[in-house]
Amino acid sequence: MTFLSRIMLLKSQAHFSTDVQRGGAVVNGATFKGTGKRKSEMAKTRVGLMIATFCVAYAVIGGRLVQYGHAQPETVSSILPADRLMASRPDILDRNGEVLATDIRTVSLFAEPHKIVDADEAVERLSTVLKDLDVRDTYRKLSSNSRFQWLRRQLTPKQQSQILALGIPGIGFRPEKRRFYPGGATASHIVGYVNIDNRGMAGMERYIDNQGMADLRALGMTSDAPLEPVRLSVDIRVQNILRDALVNAVAKYEAIAAGAVVLDVHTGEVVAMSSIPDFDPNRPQEGAEEGWMNRMTNGTFEMGSTFKTFTTAMALDSGKVTMNDSFDARYPIRIGRFTIKDFHGKHRVLTVPEIFQYSSNIGTARMAEAVGTAGHQEFLTRLGLLTRLETELPEVKAPSQPREWKQINSITISFGHGVSTTPLQTAVGAAALVNGGKLLPPTFLTRDREQADQIAQVVVKKQTSDDIRQLFWMNGKAGSGKYALVDGFNVGGKTGTAEKVINGRYSDDQNFNSYVGAFPMDDPKYLVLSFIDAPKTGEGGGRTAGLTAAPIVGEIIRRSAAILGVEPTFGEDGSALLVSY
Repeated sequence: MTFLSRIMLLKSQAHFSTDVQRGGAVVNGATFKGTGKRKSEMAKTRVGLMIATFCVAYAVIGGRLVQYGHAQPETVSSILPADRLMASRPDILDRNGEVLATDIRTVSLFAEPHKIVDADEAVERLSTVLKDLDVRDTYRKLSSNSRFQWLRRQLTPKQQSQILALGIPGIGFRPEKRRFYPGGATASHIVGYVNIDNRGMAGMERYIDNQGMADLRALGMTSDAPLEPVRLSVDIRVQNILRDALVNAVAKYEAIAAGAVVLDVHTGEVVAMSSIPDFDPNRPQEGAEEGWMNRMTNGTFEMGSTFKTFTTAMALDSGKVTMNDSFDARYPIRIGRFTIKDFHGKHRVLTVPEIFQYSSNIGTARMAEAVGTAGHQEFLTRLGLLTRLETELPEVKAPSQPREWKQINSITISFGHGVSTTPLQTAVGAAALVNGGKLLPPTFLTRDREQADQIAQVVVKKQTSDDIRQLFWMNGKAGSGKYALVDGFNVGGKTGTAEKVINGRYSDDQNFNSYVGAFPMDDPKYLVLSFIDAPKTGEGGGRTAGLTAAPIVGEIIRRSAAILGVEPTFGEDGSALLVSY
């Protein structure tokens, strides 16, 4: 091989090596791709697949986020959704538009235990704001497997701000509404109260729920929109006076309890009513059982000699007795092992007005005998005294009476022993005897004269009503009702001093005293009934109804007559007068 040939061979080998390094080889004039170029294209393909995968992944994540954003919240525990917790209750107003109950916005504290990082630390930090926090119970809630736990309902704005500053993960706030009672305990037994979930538990609050609001809430049909206020018949000014008089009487006479009502005799509206002890509806749990008990409607008592009013009206209305009749009250009445006698007997024949004024048990029993047992029972039923009182308040107790009326039952019931009624029920019956004879169901809502006349039931003759008004006035001036007199307002009425039943026996040293009065007696507009339970003393040292219950009525009328729009009667010298009936 020549040098030239060798040189040409080396060049051809060099070109082949270069072409291979460049990724190509020339064989018979054709060019083929090399492995390096194939690797480059494969890398590009892999990158494209990775980009496509990431795009799909991000599209899925975005779609799920949109889905979660529009999904309904998961129902946890038994807690109502926020919109239902925020449902409004109607304001409760007095007859003049004063607010007695309203909703205020507040927040409640909750936890989501599955988001709590350190339960011990969370409890420790919360206790710096909520000083009375139950540490053990809170720790149990925060370390539970549940997804929702209430920690504290109805926080103050300051507490909310302080807890927010703690920055505890898994702790949140839920908007709610809290019921607020501006007058506190003033009208608690009428207005009632709500529980922690804003549901009516007593009084007119419960009445509102019973009218359909509770059913709407259960169906989820309530809303946060303001509702039409509920206007009551109560005048909060008179209510405050009445309650104050009762509180003073319980303290002054060292009594267990007291109660009173002011009733419009022509409409049946309850203008004021209270029972002491009572409670603050803003903190109802502090009232305990004694404060929750509304003795005016949910307690029944033997009303004593106030029942002689009904016995006398019955006798006069029957036509068998007139105001001019007399009855022998010289000797006690003996029936079997029972002896009926007078507390302060006159031991002589008494006229009907004298029987009423001297509160003669014997004379009253004689009048009941003239009518008969069946007539007696029918008359008390007609006045609504033997059946459950119908009114808006849910707390109403049914009266008690003998299963079988015998002569002895009629005699004892004639002067207020043997039948137990609620004080409000007694007031409603008495109102019918002074307003011309019309029985009106009591109402805690506003009602005008026209509406009242449409539902009134005539239960006694007008003449009977006129006679009872005269007897009330006579007893008010010269009988046991003297301590209820208010110059210029012609107050008349009847006292009742009943021995309390203790362990099935009548007590010699504990009384249930009451007084039912009306004013002005020449044209009665309002009836006021008061009672006081087991007073230890009274005006002048005595503890009868005339010295304890009657002064309460006098104080209420003295302080509220002007508010009620009743004008006093004045003499020529400008002084208030007691006008003869």
